[in-house]
Amino acid sequence: MASSKLLYSLLLLYTLLSSSLLLAYCSLFTEYIGAEGLGVRFSDVPIHPAVDFHFILSFAIDYTTSRSNPTPTDGRFSVFWDADNLSPSSVADIKRRHRNVKVAVSLGGASVGKNNIDVYFQPSSVDSWVENAVSSLTKIIKEYDLDGIDIDYEQFKADDDTFAECIGRLVATLKEDGVVSFVSIAPFEDHQVQSHYLAFWKKYGHLVDYVNFQFYAYDKSTTVPQFLEYFEVQSSNYYGGTVLASFATDGVSGGLAPANGFFDACRVLQGRGELHGIFIWSADDSKKNGFRLDSESQYLLASGPRA
Repeated sequence: MASSKLLYSLLLLYTLLSSSLLLAYCSLFTEYIGAEGLGVRFSDVPIHPAVDFHFILSFAIDYTTSRSNPTPTDGRFSVFWDADNLSPSSVADIKRRHRNVKVAVSLGGASVGKNNIDVYFQPSSVDSWVENAVSSLTKIIKEYDLDGIDIDYEQFKADDDTFAECIGRLVATLKEDGVVSFVSIAPFEDHQVQSHYLAFWKKYGHLVDYVNFQFYAYDKSTTVPQFLEYFEVQSSNYYGGTVLASFATDGVSGGLAPANGFFDACRVLQGRGELHGIFIWSADDSKKNGFRLDSESQYLLASGPRA
């Protein structure tokens, strides 16, 4: 009898420890797509069957789409990604062919128009922006059968609290209404950006599923130890959040590049049970190199323990 109880206790302990390790690990690979009008399609991108794969359409904007003089529309969003190649039918097709794929839409971005005019978060009031955003985004999300939204505003003409309340109420409504199943945010290391996103996180962080932190906004000279330090700092800033590691394939962004040790840093995080996933900016840029680094990222994630 005593030996049976001991065996049961050991099995229970093993189960609990295994569950904890699996919960600490996530095989999520995320790729932004469609921002640069380079004709990339979902079907161009290699998809590993053993990872959870999120495409994020870039972007939906609450600006007019005039190429010469775009102006803000107070939460009335429209499609600004390459809709000719990334259409509702193509979303349906990629999700049908790959059951591990979900598709989201990113809001905001950095610039718009042929002159790359800065996109600002600029609501006329919290109530009007939220009402317009819920209505216009629900229409887009249902038309494209999307699964989530990503918040990627990078310039602001509103204070921290206004941003927090607008985005928080939008996210809460879309989740409560069952319009989206997941939400991510995409901050980076900049005083104004961090103050806005951390104000939102303090009040509404429990509604966020993933933090797509733009580690490629750090300096190009970033080393592996520095990257690991930055990762710990941002994991502390967004405490309790699922922070993803990231790099860019555009050739101009900074951060720790794969050639300088990004995957080495990820293996360290993986060994600690802290590699929750990887995201790349962007598929448009990766196409010219045959998505080599995108595939390598997925293989690294697939090599970890599976939930």
